[in-house]
Amino acid sequence: MGEARVDHATTVNETMEKGVTNQAVMCDHGNLPTLANAATRRQMIIGATSIFGCLALATVKAWPSVADEISHTCESIHQEVVFKASRKRVYEALTDAKQFNKVVLLSAAMQSGGMAPGGKPAEVSPEVGGAFSAFGAYVTGRHIELVPNERIVQAWRAASWGPGQYSIARFDLTEQGSGTKLVFDHTGFPQGDGQHLAEGWRMNYWEPLDKYLAQG
Repeated sequence: MGEARVDHATTVNETMEKGVTNQAVMCDHGNLPTLANAATRRQMIIGATSIFGCLALATVKAWPSVADEISHTCESIHQEVVFKASRKRVYEALTDAKQFNKVVLLSAAMQSGGMAPGGKPAEVSPEVGGAFSAFGAYVTGRHIELVPNERIVQAWRAASWGPGQYSIARFDLTEQGSGTKLVFDHTGFPQGDGQHLAEGWRMNYWEPLDKYLAQG
């Protein structure tokens, strides 16, 4: 009888354990769609992350480095000239139409007959945004900034340059004793034109301007 009870108890326990196991299995079967969906979501997230990661890498690789975008070969001109005249006189000689015309007439370009027949030596507006021209309109441009007796900034171009190509010419005037120091900077002109332009500024601007101012 004792052995029968033990066997019965064992059988009951085994049956209960199998029932719990079966129940667990049944529960797992019931959750299969949920588990499958979770796995699918994880796969989609991982896949999407990989895709966007590749796109991010591709985007980064598509842009050149900043160092590749900076030119270290552009020419520029820096000149300093001292005139025996006040800042007011120098400024007006470069921005007043009648005076600037007289300066241009004294230039090497005009003295050598380099201007086209019938062309006006020079024209200049005294206003910001106003146009100017010189040497029979071989040189043209506009005033970007005008600070009376202190600074002139121009968008400046030569007729031989490509369409829409402008450089920046800046004239800064400071007192130096009883005279005026003109600090000139020219940037943005075509590569290779630096020497020609530097000589041109001296022969066609500074030297005739000095002659004009010396006339009183």
